[in-house]
Amino acid sequence: MDTQQIIQLYDDYVMNNYARKNLVFVKAQGSRVWATDKKVYLDFFPGWAVSGIGHCHKRVVKALQKQAGQLLHVSNNYYSEMQGRLAERIALNSFGGKVFFCNSGAEANEAAFKLARAYGNPQRNEIITMNKSFHGRTLACTAATGQAKCHVGFDPLPAGFKSIDFNNKEALTNAVNESTIAIMLELVQGEGGVNIADKSYVRFLRDLCDKKNMLLIVDEVQTGMGRTGKMFAYQHYGIEPDMMTLAKSLGGGMPIGAMVAKKNIAGTLRPGMHASTFGGSPIACSAALAVFEAIEKEKLLLNTINMGEYLKGELLQLKGKYPIIKHVRSLGLMFGIEMIINADRAYDFCLANGLLINCTQGNILRIMPSMAVTKKEINKAIEVLDMAISKC
Repeated sequence: MDTQQIIQLYDDYVMNNYARKNLVFVKAQGSRVWATDKKVYLDFFPGWAVSGIGHCHKRVVKALQKQAGQLLHVSNNYYSEMQGRLAERIALNSFGGKVFFCNSGAEANEAAFKLARAYGNPQRNEIITMNKSFHGRTLACTAATGQAKCHVGFDPLPAGFKSIDFNNKEALTNAVNESTIAIMLELVQGEGGVNIADKSYVRFLRDLCDKKNMLLIVDEVQTGMGRTGKMFAYQHYGIEPDMMTLAKSLGGGMPIGAMVAKKNIAGTLRPGMHASTFGGSPIACSAALAVFEAIEKEKLLLNTINMGEYLKGELLQLKGKYPIIKHVRSLGLMFGIEMIINADRAYDFCLANGLLINCTQGNILRIMPSMAVTKKEINKAIEVLDMAISKC
């Protein structure tokens, strides 16, 4: 089928709840994707960070091919080797907790909400989140998201969520009350504009949670699995959360989510309290195990640090060249270029010239290349970005 035929299928049969560009991708490898018109794009925002180690990574593909011939799905009433092995790998690379598997970041966050409320039941049920946060599109995740634009049209939202200013100790202290059971945040707000939590704020938050017997939940859906140069972003801060949520890069392209909780908290969930039919399927878990293997054996954390520093230097040179760039914010390979004007024109130029990035909050270009990105690919992206910003 050609491009227009495929687009027509969408027009006729697929709900119009995404702002889609008139592109149809048919193949991807590493940092490159191919469209039906044979044009090749350099992908510096791979699948909203899902393909964090690159598209169709050979280790992931091999693991999927092997598992597909053995066992695709097994009910969670039984045991599965792949699920057990993946839970172990997550625990050994983080804070030694227990894992609940699901299919997406929103589902992982829903599981965290339920566990927190069950832990605090019945008197404590309020969860504090941050302004400009993004936690998913289910009703509870929408209520937890600290962006009013995401709430429009969905009243009444579930009660029990309250958003406060990010990196504001006074606002945090004033918001906590006898009903508060948990505080949830992204250590780097992705959709909110690549806003990075201050180390002193996070340590203050951890101390406050300990003092008030509250749970600290870190949403690592976008930052987890090496994106920031460490396996999990909380490891930059010298603290451990009580819970964290994962998805996106965890499956290397396969849909999988996970909620991880310290063992003394995880025991709150008993049989029948929560479930996910497809959660922890052997096929998705095999892909996630291959992602861990790739990160470790191919030294992708080191590459993330090195290429992150290189890309940061190149972007700071653009900032010095163009006064319309207000800030360059980054951690590892997670970048936000804040402009003093609307960034849509720069985004559109990049797209037309073969570079896939993202524009968020109207004036921020968001860049998150594969952890296996090379200097040559970065140089090509900078060349296009330079031209794009010069046109603004």
